[in-house]
Amino acid sequence: MNQTTCAAANVTAYHSRLVLDALETAGLVLDRGMWEEKLASITPERVLAELSRPARYHPDRMAVLLSPVAGRFLEKMAMEAVRLTRRRFGNAISLFAPLYLSNYCANRCRYCGFNSSRTHHRRRLSLDEAMNEASILAADGFRDILLVSGEDIANINVDYLSRLARRLLDDLGFAGISVEISIQGEEDYRRLFEAGIDGVTIFQETYGRDAYAAWHPTGPKSVFANRIMASEAAARAGMRRIGLGVLLGLEDWRLDGLAMAAHADVLSRHYWRSRTSFSFPRVRPAESGHEGQFFHHLSDADLTQMILALRLCFPDSGLTLSTRESPKLRDNLIPLGITQISAGSRVNPGGYGETAGETSSTGQFEVADERSAAEIADALRGMGFDPVWKDWDSGFTCGRAGGAA
Repeated sequence: MNQTTCAAANVTAYHSRLVLDALETAGLVLDRGMWEEKLASITPERVLAELSRPARYHPDRMAVLLSPVAGRFLEKMAMEAVRLTRRRFGNAISLFAPLYLSNYCANRCRYCGFNSSRTHHRRRLSLDEAMNEASILAADGFRDILLVSGEDIANINVDYLSRLARRLLDDLGFAGISVEISIQGEEDYRRLFEAGIDGVTIFQETYGRDAYAAWHPTGPKSVFANRIMASEAAARAGMRRIGLGVLLGLEDWRLDGLAMAAHADVLSRHYWRSRTSFSFPRVRPAESGHEGQFFHHLSDADLTQMILALRLCFPDSGLTLSTRESPKLRDNLIPLGITQISAGSRVNPGGYGETAGETSSTGQFEVADERSAAEIADALRGMGFDPVWKDWDSGFTCGRAGGAA
């Protein structure tokens, strides 16, 4: 049995189809034509009426704010988004860093530098090598870290990650550890949670089933349903932070924005102990290029509209912006509702220990904001924000139980 067949056979391991059933019922997975018509039919009057109402999520409200005509009202949307964000989050901007553990991968995602069909510099970090990388981040001030890996399940597995998490907590004093790895079942997520990992990031990439199949032709990740249901498995296991995102450029950003919002709504209603956040990565060049053409590029204004719409529907959710975007654009977007950013990122295994111009392994994509963590922190202070390296501590929590309401 090949890896894709194995992955398909394990769909039931995630136990719950709440999100998938909700998206299918709403027509946000396959039958998305009605949403295209709805978006096109929205009038300026409806946008103004929606902007006069309190912030809350409803699929129709999200459609209004993502509609083409709402692009005429970005300034008004921005004013409300700034007010909401400052009221809920103050001036704090959390900083985190990704730590890439392996660029070996069993998938052939056509947009990714880790694509298994490509020949390039592969590397996976031993536990000691990963700790050396993490010690560099700790010395820079980071206490929130995201562990990232390609689908290298024979090596970057639950045992490896659990041992690494305990060392990060005990030896280096990290307070927040999240993972962006191959999807797991509920019991494996629970094991990671018990080891001290409190967050899981799962990019659906795109919610359009046909587009998803085209961009993910082979490998365990090619099973669309597994990826959607994994967020529920993580929430049921007790994970406090669930990060959602789509890779903007693979499919119509408005339709993917509608689906991601509906996904978050289901999680927030059924797994209220888990805090949901959103990320907005746009397609970036990857080493060795990519297979296929990106027909759904979105402009800076489109990206801004998506951020504002999510803030006006989810006033208490975190909004994360990565180093895929340029320094100028990041500095302009941060005041509009962003609450967390990556800084000083290296997107290849071993990247933090390399000297300038040295590259021992292939990165996942090209970084656009190459400022150091200290430079980004200074820029935030210059804009009147407070860079936060550690915004909570597990020592203040009682127990690790999670689950559905």
